[in-house]
Amino acid sequence: MKRISRPLPPQSDAARRGFTLIELLVVIAIIAILIALLLPAVQQAREAARRSQCKNNMAQIALATLNYEMAHGVLPPGTVNSDGPIVSKPDGYHMSWTVQLLPYLDQTPLFLAIDFSKGAYEQSEEITKASMYALMCPSSPSDTGDVSYAGCHGGTETQIAEDNEGVFFLNSHVRYRDIPDGSTNTLFFGEKLWSPAELNWLSGTRNTLRNTGHKPNQLPSIRNSQKEIYPSFEAPDGMSDPAVVGGFGSWHTGGAQFALGDGSVRFLSENIDKPVYESLGKRADGTLPVDF
Repeated sequence: MKRISRPLPPQSDAARRGFTLIELLVVIAIIAILIALLLPAVQQAREAARRSQCKNNMAQIALATLNYEMAHGVLPPGTVNSDGPIVSKPDGYHMSWTVQLLPYLDQTPLFLAIDFSKGAYEQSEEITKASMYALMCPSSPSDTGDVSYAGCHGGTETQIAEDNEGVFFLNSHVRYRDIPDGSTNTLFFGEKLWSPAELNWLSGTRNTLRNTGHKPNQLPSIRNSQKEIYPSFEAPDGMSDPAVVGGFGSWHTGGAQFALGDGSVRFLSENIDKPVYESLGKRADGTLPVDF
């Protein structure tokens, strides 16, 4: 018996049709919008993590300073040199507080490798180019062998000398009893912007010392709108004079992190009241404590 095949019922247009070009473009556009909305959130999360790590670095430096004071009875000198004032040139002994704190930052092998009969600029390249991650802000675009944090030598733009009003200065040996304003009202360290024109991390010049004579992130500064460092080895605008020390600043938006004498770390706005900010850089100006 002959089998008769029956034709299949025709499929509807909806069953046969795939994505049209317009529908595909709409889907791609929606995905692009979602990615555009998501990327800033991811960047903000990354910056928040870097800022948190930076804060932890400063807390470690503050803790190391407290341990140094407990061991020696004084705070580490801001810079060591036979004469002053200090200028930012590779000419002098210029050993900085960064060197003195190495044993308290778990860097004893590096400390022992330094030849203290020589100055900061006569050490081996292995030492001057050492990766000092504890002294580097994660948000900084700079390479290894530099410092993102500086000690405060005073509240005004003046050269680093033996009569500065801060805590770390030329041949300083400040004790806590020498800070009548109180350690909770005195800045010890702050963030600074780095330039390729600066000296190495051992140098007790403006490379590791700054003042509160300039509000955070203000000139003299090396940051531009693209958050890029100067590509050349020339000093940035306002800092071509090696006698200029400069102020604090950071790659974080809106201000910079600072460590106070009690070991706490605060983020100070770049819009902070200038007289208050200058007072925080001085250890004995007699100003009453204020909210900052």
